[in-house]
Amino acid sequence: MSFGAEFIDYLNYNYTLLIVTLGTGILCLASGVVGTFTFLRKRALIGDVISHAVLPGVTIAFMLTGVKDPLYFILGALASGLVAVWVVDMVQKHSKLKPDTILALTLSVFFGVGIVLLTRIQRSGNAAQSGLDSFLFGKAASMNVLDVQLFGAIALINVVCIFIFLRGFTLLSFDEQYAKGLGFKTGWLKTFLSVLTVLTVAIGVQAVGVVLMAALLITPAAGARFLTNSIRKMLLFSGLIGAISGIVGAVISSTGTGMPTGPWVVVCLSVLAFIGILFGKEKGLIARIRLRNQNKTKINNENVLKALYKMSDDGQSSVNLNDLKKHDSLESLPVQTILNGLRKDDLLELVKGQVVLTEQGRIASREIVRKHRLWELYLSKYFQLKADHLHDDAEGIEHVITPEIERHLTQLLEYPDKDPHESEIPY
Repeated sequence: MSFGAEFIDYLNYNYTLLIVTLGTGILCLASGVVGTFTFLRKRALIGDVISHAVLPGVTIAFMLTGVKDPLYFILGALASGLVAVWVVDMVQKHSKLKPDTILALTLSVFFGVGIVLLTRIQRSGNAAQSGLDSFLFGKAASMNVLDVQLFGAIALINVVCIFIFLRGFTLLSFDEQYAKGLGFKTGWLKTFLSVLTVLTVAIGVQAVGVVLMAALLITPAAGARFLTNSIRKMLLFSGLIGAISGIVGAVISSTGTGMPTGPWVVVCLSVLAFIGILFGKEKGLIARIRLRNQNKTKINNENVLKALYKMSDDGQSSVNLNDLKKHDSLESLPVQTILNGLRKDDLLELVKGQVVLTEQGRIASREIVRKHRLWELYLSKYFQLKADHLHDDAEGIEHVITPEIERHLTQLLEYPDKDPHESEIPY
């Protein structure tokens, strides 16, 4: 029997674990999807504010009804969460306080009010108040089938609404003014997105608590951001990271006593996000280090080729190895290592202490010299920079000029023969 089949049998055997696993997985999926836009809008802390702000709404709902009805709790949490978002937006719009200060004040005030009301309820003697404190730290083990159905409905609402309004939410996240210019009602979109976020938080606090709920919104999106540049794929990855973390966290917490589900879910989220940050194909840390090293190698190779071109009479003669190592522009570089790499690429030959460019090496060195001199001429002609201010700028730009830019420069400068220093531009 495969591991997957054994795992399913284990879940079927333990009905409570099956319910908790499904509920947590669906909740984390919903949080990851809607949290993507919270992350992209650079409002990561708003999730923390909302998760703390729902507590007074839950307590007020209980005080008004006297029963622990999930529907009343959700309505109360939704109301207080939306009020908190409105307060943040209004204070930010009409005051000079910094955003982080506004978020901190709103979080503290709402959470403080919630704790005061919760303490009053606990001292009231109402027997029905037992378990309300689970909203602080979560109690996933108390989930039932109705909770799972509710989580599924919210997740479906999130996915459907985001699919329908994806273009508007995307524009809102990256450029609100541009979205306004296209005719989108950005105020309505922000309100609707806030409703989805608050609704997700309102149902999630009973699983992981107000303290950890913000992690369910932001961490999946943070990990997914390093995996792709596509908003659609990011939504998919964020939802998958959330769902997998919810399922794995619930299973791990069931393997021993004193292992709460919420913290384990957050630990799994952090691990998956860290893996994404490290191994993301394009934006991951390892990929960036590899790209940085490749760029450094490319720049060093081109600097050596340029020096060889100039010292070898435009690549026609050999250059003494010791003279090359003493060249002013190469003193800080590992010249011998660079030469060995260039020789492997058939760009030069090393013969009895002499360096000789191959035909392929002459073409490559001539190209980098041409880019350098074309850029110097461009700066001189269009920016009127003095001749002694051109070299340093061209030293950096020459390595990033693409063939398309080079062709455009050549046409723009009308196929010039000389650079500002009267040196020939090779073709």
